[in-house]
This record gives sequence, C-alpha cells and structure tokens, in this order.
Amino acid sequence: MKHPELLAPWLRRFLLEYLIDERNLSLNTQRSYRDGLTLLLPFAAKRRRCSVEALVVQDLSAPLAREFLHHLAVSRHCGPRTQNQRLALLHALARFIAQRRPEYWEWATQIQAVPFRKCPTELVPFLEPEEIHALLEAPDQSSPQGRRDHALLLFLYNTGARANEAAKLTVADLDLDAASVRLHGKGNKRRSCPLWKDTVKTLTTLVAGRSPQSPVFLSCRGQALTRFGIHTLVERHVRTASQPQASMRNKRVSPHCLRHTTAMHLLRSGVDINTIRAWLGHASLQTTHIYAQSDLQMKAKALAVCAPPASKQGTKLPVWKPDVNTLQFLRSL
Repeated sequence: MKHPELLAPWLRRFLLEYLIDERNLSLNTQRSYRDGLTLLLPFAAKRRRCSVEALVVQDLSAPLAREFLHHLAVSRHCGPRTQNQRLALLHALARFIAQRRPEYWEWATQIQAVPFRKCPTELVPFLEPEEIHALLEAPDQSSPQGRRDHALLLFLYNTGARANEAAKLTVADLDLDAASVRLHGKGNKRRSCPLWKDTVKTLTTLVAGRSPQSPVFLSCRGQALTRFGIHTLVERHVRTASQPQASMRNKRVSPHCLRHTTAMHLLRSGVDINTIRAWLGHASLQTTHIYAQSDLQMKAKALAVCAPPASKQGTKLPVWKPDVNTLQFLRSL
C-alpha cells in the first residue's frame, strides 16, 4: 500500500453507494448507520489525537474496534444488542472497502474477526385473546379520536403491521372491496394482507370522503400519525385496558408486541409458518420460527400428545435386557 488513504471519502461512498444504491436499505437502517458513525468517528479521532477529517482507513483497526465496544458498554451503558449493532457497522464498512481495494483484505479480515457478543434469548412478548380484546375495547368510540384509535389498534392486530408501516399507510393502499391492504415494509418491500370484515367496516367509516393520497390515520391536527405517536397511543390504551386485565400490568406492550400477538394467534390457529412469514413480511423464515419456539401453550399440547400411556396398577414395566450376541459382535470388531 503506497500511501494511507483518508477515511472520509470511503465513508461518503459507503453511505451513498452501498446503503442507498446497492442495498436500498430502509431510512431507519440508514439513520442507525449514521448514528453509529457519529459515535465512532470522534472516538477514533480522540484515540489518534487528530481531527475526524484527518483519519485514515488504517486508523479503524481491530484493537480500536474492541476499545470502542468497551467504551459503549462502560461509558454509555449499552447492552450487548446495541454493541453488536455498532460492530455490524464496522464489519460492513470494512467489507465494503476491501471489496473495492483488495490491498485492504488483511485489514478488513482483522476487523471482521472481532466477534459479536452473545445476547440472552428472550421470550417473545404477546397478548392472550382476552388481553387483546380488552385493549380493543379501551378506546372511547363515542368520540372521533376514540374511533380512530380503535381502528388503528384493530388494524395493527389484523395485519401485524409495524408502527412505521401504519404511519405511512394511505387511502390508496386500501382495497376495501377486496378486503385487503398493501403495506410498504422494511427495505422498500411491499406485501398484501387480508382484512377482516370488522376491519373493513371500521376503515370504511374512518376514510369516508378522503382523497387517495390522504393518510389513513390522522392526528388531531389533520396530519399523519408518526410511529412515535402510534407508540404513545398504544401505551395510553394499555394503561386503560390493564385495569380490568391485571395480567397486562407486568407486560411491556408496544405496537411491536401487537405484531407478535398477530403471529402467535395465527400460529395457534393452525396457519403454517411460511404463510405467517409472508403475512408479517419477514425476509427469513428463521425470524418467524421464534414464535413457534416461544408458544408455551403449543409446547404443552405437544407434550400431552407425546406423553407415555399411564401404566396399570400392579403392572410391571418391561425391563431392558442387553443383547448378548450384539455385544459380542461389537467387542469382536
């Protein structure tokens, strides 16, 4: 390698050429990478005692990556998942540079050798049928805002949509005659979901007289609800629903929890896992398998099916006896 190259031009290419043009990643993912670099670059500049603009590619070394992860854990109190998210940024950046400059392969290999931290496996939070029913009944439907809130909660439970997908939903995305909706998901992926008759009826009343470009779920100011507004709305009605349903008080219920609830109830209803994957818009079937692993009710049913038959009182169970001929054969080998 003749001369050290400045890091800044590579960062610009990585953000514009890789994230947007090649991968077409979602805006939230782009912002996550941006925020990670905002933390990493000042840390690296301080360690190298130079300005951010003076950093070269080799300054982002494997030892610096480990120091950065330690800094996140100790100074910023970041958990393993957040640390892994920042490390994934470093891995992607190193791979991007090495693929375009083979002389950086050794440098990139050292960075990619920094391992991800093992994260504890957590059970997927979801609501039982009586809990989701209490949540749907929580809004006061005698007011326009209450009817909007009920429609939103019903829509989230029906479709398993992410909060951002519901926030971006327009009237044109609804095909109420065919009882379906088109959702714009992560990575600019689109999928269709069927709607229940109750959902169609509720949405028909909600969007009556609206233009096709109008957002479906509007705020009090007539603007589209943001994903943060949807999150706050769900939390507000959870507090109301938790009064008759004490079991909800110890659960952290969010729009994503409703998404998990949709998947778990579909699974319990006998819908195959691949259909649920398409319903939720998962890129990988492995992501959807977490629901099958987390459902204690289905595990209990499987255990009952596999349980050995009860032995009659006084009946001795057969005793296993070794096959002498087989053992002699094995010893003779």
